[in-house]
Amino acid sequence: MKKIVLFAAIVAAAGLASCTAQAPKANMKSEIDSLSYMMGVTNTQGLSDFAAQRLGVDSANYADFVRGIQDGIHKSSKQEKAYIAGIQIGQQVGGDMFEQISLQVFGNDSTQTLSKDNFLAGFIAAVKNGAVVSVEDARTYVETHTEAIKAKALEAKYGENKAAGIKFLEENKTKEGVITTESGLQYKVIKAGNGEIPTKESSVKVNYKGTLIDGTEFDSSYKRNAPATFRADQVIKGWTEALTMMPVGSKWELYIPQELAYGSRETGGLIKPFSTLIFEVELLEVVNPKK
Repeated sequence: MKKIVLFAAIVAAAGLASCTAQAPKANMKSEIDSLSYMMGVTNTQGLSDFAAQRLGVDSANYADFVRGIQDGIHKSSKQEKAYIAGIQIGQQVGGDMFEQISLQVFGNDSTQTLSKDNFLAGFIAAVKNGAVVSVEDARTYVETHTEAIKAKALEAKYGENKAAGIKFLEENKTKEGVITTESGLQYKVIKAGNGEIPTKESSVKVNYKGTLIDGTEFDSSYKRNAPATFRADQVIKGWTEALTMMPVGSKWELYIPQELAYGSRETGGLIKPFSTLIFEVELLEVVNPKK
């Protein structure tokens, strides 16, 4: 009995739906017809919320959203499908895509944004193969100028950190036992070794402790009770330079300028951009010694 009532209700609802001029007409004469209709109904679950929250469709324009769905259902030729695909891409490019790209360039700086008109002009010109530059040249330009913008923003935010590192190194280089190399790396020999000196390609085993110039410790193999093993050329530049001068058995203190460390990158939470770093490094072994 419930089955008959449900079927009748579906037929009645379908009859109302069919009164809408552009709506697909239901013609339920069998269980499969009813199942098909019910499947259509169930697949709208959450659609209105998705339209509002993800697509920006407000309630005042919901009827237009429905009309667009109905039009899309009936447009099945290759030309119509291509046009609809273009509309979808255009909406993404002019909406979320533009905003996300601008955010990637300027971060949380709300005072700056890309020019939307010029962004879209470049996009459409390239789609039509009429851009004034190649995609490859444009990519090179973007990479260069984006990095420059980001570097300038970081300089403004972490300039004091960079200046503190420069001041520290200027004072430190005058201290007894401190040697400054041509690159700007500073080191002091705590214990002299007499073993093999690694090359850049050598794998080495070391114990180390890393601190900021204010004494904050950010890493230590001593505390982990586990020496680290790695290739000498797979670490920051300051480490590579020092390791390729250190005989096995040596223990040095390194004072590494930010440009030989992590530069403008923030690392591990404690190491801010442009940080000068201090490492105590003990070279225990060349893992793959020369034969």
